[in-house]
Amino acid sequence: MSHIFPRHTRQTLPTAVSGDGCYLIDQTGKRYLDASGGAAVSCLGHSDQTIIDAIKAQVDQLAYAHTGFFTSDPAEALADLLIANAPGDLDRVYLVSGGSEATEAAIKLARQYFVEKGEPQRGKLIARKQSYHGNTIGALSAGGNEWRRSQFGPLLLDVSHIDPCYEYRLKRDDESAEEYGHRAAQALEDEILRLGPDTVMAFMAEPVVGATAGALAPAPGYFKRIREICDQYGVLLILDEVMCGMGRTGSLFACEQDGIAPDIACIAKGLGAGYQPIGAMLCTREIYATIQNGTGFFQHGHTYIGHPTAAACGVAVVSAILERGLVERARLQGDKLQGRLTDRFGQHPHVGDIRGRGLFRGVELVEDRASKAPFDPSKGVAGKIKKAAFEAGLICYPMSGTIDGRQGDHVLLAPPFIIEDDQLDELTDKLSTAIAAVI
Repeated sequence: MSHIFPRHTRQTLPTAVSGDGCYLIDQTGKRYLDASGGAAVSCLGHSDQTIIDAIKAQVDQLAYAHTGFFTSDPAEALADLLIANAPGDLDRVYLVSGGSEATEAAIKLARQYFVEKGEPQRGKLIARKQSYHGNTIGALSAGGNEWRRSQFGPLLLDVSHIDPCYEYRLKRDDESAEEYGHRAAQALEDEILRLGPDTVMAFMAEPVVGATAGALAPAPGYFKRIREICDQYGVLLILDEVMCGMGRTGSLFACEQDGIAPDIACIAKGLGAGYQPIGAMLCTREIYATIQNGTGFFQHGHTYIGHPTAAACGVAVVSAILERGLVERARLQGDKLQGRLTDRFGQHPHVGDIRGRGLFRGVELVEDRASKAPFDPSKGVAGKIKKAAFEAGLICYPMSGTIDGRQGDHVLLAPPFIIEDDQLDELTDKLSTAIAAVI
C-alpha cells in the first residue's frame, strides 16, 4: 500500500527505475520512448553523465546555502551564462525552483516595480485565454484555461484574458496570416484602453503555447505588434518560456524567432533538464535599477531560491545545450518530426492541424476535418490516446480542452534534443498506433 498522494487517485502507475537516453524503463524492464520529455523537461535525455557528474561534484563541495546569507559560485555562473545569451536588455536573474515560482515572481516584481516607480495605480494584469502559467494562485490566475481554473475561482486574482493567437481556429478566410496576427494583437490594445492605460502593469504570454493549446505558435508579426503596444502604454511584457524556452523551439529563447525581447522572462523545465528542480525569472536592468534605487529589497522569496546544487546543474545543462549545438539540433530534428507527422497524418480525417516549432509540436484532433468540429468532450479522446500510447511504449502529452478549456483535443510532443532519426520513426509509428486504436 502506497502512502503517496498521486495526481490521479484511481490510477496504478508503473515504477520508473532507470533512464537510457530518450527512454524511461519501468520495474518490469519495459522501455518507453519519452516523446514529451515528461512535460517538455528532459531535453538532454535521462542518462547524461556530464550533468550527473556536475551535480555530484557540487554536492561534494556545497549542497545548500540560504540566499539570505550567501550567494554561491554556481548561482553567479548560471546568471552570467543566461544573461550572456539572453535577448534584449535582460540583465538580472532570480533563481527559483520551477516554472510556477518563476511566473509568480514575475507578477510580483511587475507590481513592485510600479509601486517603487511611483505609479501604484498600476496593478492590473492582462493574459490570454488558453494559456498556462503554473499552479500557484497568482500563476493560476494569470492562466486562461478554464478547466484548470474553475474550482479555484473564488481564490483567484482578478486578471483580464484576451483571445489567444490561434490561427487555425480564429483566422478568417479573407485575411492573410499577417493580417490576422495584427488583428489578434489589437485585442491587447483594446483591453488596455478598456481597463484604463494607467492601471495596467503587465501583459503575460507564452511565445509558443504549450500544455493547454498544443505547441501553438503565433501568427507572423503578432508579437512585434504586442511589443509595440506594451511600449506605447508603458506596460511590461512578461514572456513565459517555462515550457517553450531553453532551445526547445530552435532558439535558446523562443521569443528570438519573433524578433522581440521581454521586460521579464520566465524559464524552467529545460533549464535543469529534469536533473534538478530549477527555474528562473530574468528582468531588464531598468526594472532591477528601480528596485535597487528604491527600497533595495524585492519583497518576495522562497527557501530554495538560488540553490547551489540546482544552479550547478543549470550551468551544466545550458553549457551542454550551447556547446553541443543542441539548439540547432532541436531545429533540425524538429523539422524532421514535422515532416514525419505531416506525411503520416497530414490527410488523416481526424487530424485538423499539425503545428509548432523545433522539437515542440502539436497535433490537434477533430471529429470532422472539413468543419474543424471537435470531438464531444464526453468521449475523452485525449486521455484514451495517452493510455493507448503508453501501452505501446510511447510517452506523449495529450490534453483535452484545446479550444476553450472544455472542447478540443491535442497531442503535445517534446522529445529530448538528442532524439535520433530512427526514434522519430518509432515515435510516429507508435503515435499512429495509439490514434488508430482510439479513433
